[in-house]
Amino acid sequence: MKTDSLLNLKNVAATVKEKEGIVARYTDNFINKLIDFTPKLIIAVLTLLIGLWIINRISKLVEKAMQKRDLDISLRTFLKSLISIGLKIVLIVTVAGMIGIGTTSFVTILGAAGLAVGLALQGSLSNFAGGVLILIFKPFRVGDVIEAQGQSGEVKEIQIFNTLLLTGDHKTVILPNGPLSNGTIVNVTRYGTIRVDIALTVGIQNDLDKVLEVVREVTAKHPLVVETDNITVLVGKIIDGAININIKPLCKPGDSAALISELYHDLKIAFEKNNIKPPLPKRKVVSGDDSLTTD
Repeated sequence: MKTDSLLNLKNVAATVKEKEGIVARYTDNFINKLIDFTPKLIIAVLTLLIGLWIINRISKLVEKAMQKRDLDISLRTFLKSLISIGLKIVLIVTVAGMIGIGTTSFVTILGAAGLAVGLALQGSLSNFAGGVLILIFKPFRVGDVIEAQGQSGEVKEIQIFNTLLLTGDHKTVILPNGPLSNGTIVNVTRYGTIRVDIALTVGIQNDLDKVLEVVREVTAKHPLVVETDNITVLVGKIIDGAININIKPLCKPGDSAALISELYHDLKIAFEKNNIKPPLPKRKVVSGDDSLTTD
């Protein structure tokens, strides 16, 4: 019995000693790896902190540059966030590689995800790119009156994906920025004035010089006409006893409709005062198979 107990004690002691040896080997291995890994970890942490500081500085510099170019606030915020997030992803991947984490699969997953999102949002990305181009190059601004994509109206809002117009009959038109940026845009208010076209006809029996004098005088006196020394008055074709006259004054874009209406009114009164006659009407008399046109 004593011999068996002694053998059991020896076996237990051997087992404990063997386990202690295994623990010691694992401990030594862990300490050695920790010693090897610590410098990498410290460098990676320093790289992360310095990288975050640099990214923050770059974001501020980019924001200042966009403010100098007077970019829209919504575009500035979006681009700043986009640049910051993109740089942070690159930084995280770099730091992960420094501490021994495999980044190939991570980059592959990000690339596949980006490709899938790009294909799914192809139309939206086109509109986004168009919005960025519009906000950067400013072919028009909020408040301008434009004609584009078969629509015309005042620009009320330029969003990242769409541009909102308010038409003359107070309808809101939403134009996607992709086709808008790639199409023809007529900016009516770019230079602050537009030229309106007023067509008149007077009888051929009138003194043409007197007619032109009255037209220029009435047009130049109208308060909505700007650049009164730059009023264009053109004499057109003479057809059926009528002389065609085109008046092309300049005015502010918002005054065009009122100017045209009021000038027609003022010119009619001026023609009556100066005895300027309209064209004589033509009458067509039909008798049997023959027809006759008379004054």
